[in-house]
Amino acid sequence: MDEYGGRRTKAEQDAYTVEIGYALCSALFAAAVVFGAVAGPALLFDLPQTVEVTLLRAGLALAPVLFVARVISVLVRFRRTSKVADTSPASKPR
Repeated sequence: MDEYGGRRTKAEQDAYTVEIGYALCSALFAAAVVFGAVAGPALLFDLPQTVEVTLLRAGLALAPVLFVARVISVLVRFRRTSKVADTSPASKPR
């Protein structure tokens, strides 16, 4: 896409689609791992009630925060690298 809002090529659209899919899938996986690591012991073992509730709430609080942070970080990094690639002299047609 050019500087002033021109149309994206099919390759650029595909690159954005793939990157969004990667961001969502990797964020979902990371959030599930963190939830399992934090809340897993409360689900697997017989712990005191307060510990179980605390672990479950901590897992439920951390997982969505990590999900959003992961999606944002992947998409921001992609945007930076795609802008660098777009402005490099090698990528401009002759």
